[in-house]
Amino acid sequence: MTTKLSLASTLASQTSMQAPVQVSDTFKDTFNYLQGNGVYEEGMMHFLHQMKESIWTHYDAFIGDAQALAAIFTLIFFAKTSYELIVGDKRLEIMPLLRPFGLSMIILWWPAFTKAVAFPGQIIEHRTAAFFDGSQSEINALRLQRARLMVSLSDELLRVQAESEIAKKEADTWYENAWESVKSSVKDGFSQVWNPVVEMRNRLQVGLQLLGASLLETLAVWVLRIAVYLLFMVQIIFSIILIILGPFSVAASILPIFRDSFSSWIARFVSVSLYSGIGYLVMYVASLFQHYALEAEISRYKELLSQSGDHLEKLSWFASNGVLSFGMVIITFIIGALTMFTVPSISTWIVSTSGISSAASVMGSNAAKVGSVAGNIVGG
Repeated sequence: MTTKLSLASTLASQTSMQAPVQVSDTFKDTFNYLQGNGVYEEGMMHFLHQMKESIWTHYDAFIGDAQALAAIFTLIFFAKTSYELIVGDKRLEIMPLLRPFGLSMIILWWPAFTKAVAFPGQIIEHRTAAFFDGSQSEINALRLQRARLMVSLSDELLRVQAESEIAKKEADTWYENAWESVKSSVKDGFSQVWNPVVEMRNRLQVGLQLLGASLLETLAVWVLRIAVYLLFMVQIIFSIILIILGPFSVAASILPIFRDSFSSWIARFVSVSLYSGIGYLVMYVASLFQHYALEAEISRYKELLSQSGDHLEKLSWFASNGVLSFGMVIITFIIGALTMFTVPSISTWIVSTSGISSAASVMGSNAAKVGSVAGNIVGG
């Protein structure tokens, strides 16, 4: 784990070696209140984890029905096998005759069996979740520093714009000629009176730029969160359906015509159980990009706030962008959201199955249709 997490530190040291920005507790509380206590809210992630554990307890909804069905299929299987032995179509083999009893035992011990099948996915989930949790504390600290620098930059823009207004007034003929003898004292008094007025007027413009940047970042963060929450919700829905209706697949596999139904169920259940582990791994890799983007933007904000020679020129160019953001962090959030939708396909690389990926694609297409209809209704 230490080796994995050192990659993020290496990326950070290559980007910026400056001291971290001091963030007050009040600013931290306000920022967490507006955008949540992290890129992925801890409360929602904890809720999804508890929901998964609680909903898996409803495994016994159809076990009794599956046991009765297994008994009927076992009788049919032995009747068919006995007839084939009587007419001489088959030779007596002991192991095929034990298969229905083994499948019936799986239905009887269904909770223990499902936990055993899901165990490899849980191991992967715990390992990758440890990687992810180790990177989030630093990511959240960098988000706070970046937000603090954005506010400081907006204050700096307000000050520069106010000073530019004062310079314009000073260039006026009345200001230069009529009060030449007492220019210094009038200048100080005029600045004290006019500066707050100009700041108040310019604060609206800078405030709108800061608001636009905050809205874009909040939108990108929520797109990422929705993608992550949707993945875990899909895993919960698919897994509970497989657990509740799985005994029927075991019972049906007693018959030779449905022999592959049990092996298909195992492949699909293992594939679904890998969603969370692969999801945490994808989120960890995405956090490395977010770490680099945050460090890069923090270094640029610090350069804009420094009093270097081209300080005003850089500020003017940055203010003309319309929003107080470089866009790197927003892009990494969008990329992270898009990569989360590839998790179902990645799981099929490990355990080959087509049913789950097709179901996920159908769900995605239906969600897109619902969104399109909702957009048309709102537009109408």
